[in-house]
Amino acid sequence: MITLAPATTRKRAVNLTLNEGLVAQAKTYTSNLSATMEALLTHYVAEQQQSHALRQQMANACAADWNAVHASVGSFADEHSTL
Repeated sequence: MITLAPATTRKRAVNLTLNEGLVAQAKTYTSNLSATMEALLTHYVAEQQQSHALRQQMANACAADWNAVHASVGSFADEHSTL
């Protein structure tokens, strides 16, 4: 889960290439484009982290289920020799 950065967090300038028309439109809605972009990026990162955690939980559940089946039934390959 993402933690919001305190106001004292160090910031640095970055270069972005953005659509000029879109930037002009965005500036009509915000007086601080950097803060708006940072808030949107924070939200995006939080969503991505949550999505990754959910996929990992699903993979762990799948592996646990498969291990349970293997423990109770065994493996199809156990009946066949490679020799």
